[in-house]
Amino acid sequence: MVSWKGIYFLLTLFLASFFGSIFMLSPFLPLMFVSPAWYRWITDRIVATWLTLPVALLEMVFGAKVVITGDGFIPGERSVIIMNHRTRMDWMFLWNCLLRYSYLRLEKICLKSSLKSVPGFANTKARSNEFAEKNGLRKYKYVLHPRTTGFTFVVERLREGNNLDAIHDITVAYPQNIPQTEKHLLNGNFPKEIHFHVHRYPVQTLPTSREELQLWCQKRWEEKEERLQLFYEGEKYFDVTGRSIIPPCKSELRVLVVKCISLLYWTLFTLAVFVLLYLYSFVRWYCVTVVVIFVVQQKIFGGLEIIEVARHRYFNKQHNGYGRKTE
Repeated sequence: MVSWKGIYFLLTLFLASFFGSIFMLSPFLPLMFVSPAWYRWITDRIVATWLTLPVALLEMVFGAKVVITGDGFIPGERSVIIMNHRTRMDWMFLWNCLLRYSYLRLEKICLKSSLKSVPGFANTKARSNEFAEKNGLRKYKYVLHPRTTGFTFVVERLREGNNLDAIHDITVAYPQNIPQTEKHLLNGNFPKEIHFHVHRYPVQTLPTSREELQLWCQKRWEEKEERLQLFYEGEKYFDVTGRSIIPPCKSELRVLVVKCISLLYWTLFTLAVFVLLYLYSFVRWYCVTVVVIFVVQQKIFGGLEIIEVARHRYFNKQHNGYGRKTE
């Protein structure tokens, strides 16, 4: 049954995201064609402000408790995060962990395509079991089999450019209720507790060959399966201390301040936009124009990120070409 809590949560996130894209991000679109690096720097910070909103709602409004154990994160470190998926919403709940280590504006998500289209863990797990049977692998109860091709591709490219410091292997678990999809959130089924266990692997410890790297990734998922089995069949915690080895760079008081500011800002911002839309026709025309631009570019180019990557490549090519001429 649809709950007012679920409606409030999803509607608040949608309106903040929609209006934020139109009135906060779109004014900087021309900068993409002048300086892609500055455009990325600014938009990363704007997006990070929105990412604090679901964290604030989950913890302050709906009372979700977050527990982080294991190694934790070193602030500023360039890393690839690998994580098991128990629901379609894990990627959003991860923001509660990353906020405490100042990783929100640096995060970029890569999801398996099956998680984008298949409703629920059970259906996706069936596909994982089919994959295991086809490849002679063990069937898992608590995790999905990793598709190692994407992982090895990302790691190899980052290592080639000397842009990788570590791999952070996160195991996520829900000791009480497990909301599987957006529908569960709409019904007011929010997680009461979210546990994250972090293992940090310095890049120097990783295998160098592609085949060994794939096996390394598969081994991590075997360990996740065993870790989650102990979690769900035992006392439902990863570490009795409930603390990480590397403490979060943000204290819980600072996290609370960030969450309060986020709730206040996005509430006032959304209300202000409604007022402006009601009072001024040029604001309404601006809104419609930006929406049309977004829709058209999506149809023609496939998304702003495609245009941005093209601009980065063009600027890098121009810069490299200029460098060779001066030599």
